[in-house]
Amino acid sequence: MDAQRRVRRSPLLFTVPIVLLVLLTAVLGWEAVRANMSAAARAEWPWRLQLLDMEPLGSLLAVAAGAVLARAQYARTVRPALGWRADWTTGHLRGGVPEWQVGLLNGGSHTVVIEAYECRALLRGEDPQHAAPWTDVQGVAEVLTGAGLTVGEDFQLVTVGRFPLVGTGSYETTMLGAFSQRFVDEVEALHIRVRVSDVVGDSHERTLDALRGARSTAYQRPAP
Repeated sequence: MDAQRRVRRSPLLFTVPIVLLVLLTAVLGWEAVRANMSAAARAEWPWRLQLLDMEPLGSLLAVAAGAVLARAQYARTVRPALGWRADWTTGHLRGGVPEWQVGLLNGGSHTVVIEAYECRALLRGEDPQHAAPWTDVQGVAEVLTGAGLTVGEDFQLVTVGRFPLVGTGSYETTMLGAFSQRFVDEVEALHIRVRVSDVVGDSHERTLDALRGARSTAYQRPAP
């Protein structure tokens, strides 16, 4: 689950060049067949139909193939690298209690725009098959408060809209949420799904478990 994947390609910048390349290849095949037929056969319908001369057709085909390859290479260059970091710290929950803070970062070289942001909570002891569906921050907050957890005291979630996520060479993150020890004890998993659009119009998605690692003994919790 915790892996980035491409979920959509740009119809304009990906599909159109591919369709053009396929059409030109089909025309090339047609003209190649015509060129190997006798003059008498080419005088009959439909073989009398000449779509393009071979010389300009070859040039157009080379341009189309080059455009497809260049687009693919550029898409790899500008592809985002969505990552997340989490650690025990303090500062966002009332009383200065220790909190598991989770942040999102874009380790790619170009800015992306967040298209969609959804959450899903699985309470401790709850059957995953009957867990709450994917929803927005307000929806998952209602699920959590319905389980007896308190906003600002047990958890703090950030509402995320369509804003740019700047590519950075550092590990600086955009905060997604902060969660108390009680939250970690009573919530089995809090999944967050982020979908972004890059500069060539492709959409990428990553789903993370915000509580992954929170129960590990490898972290030194701050004193309350």
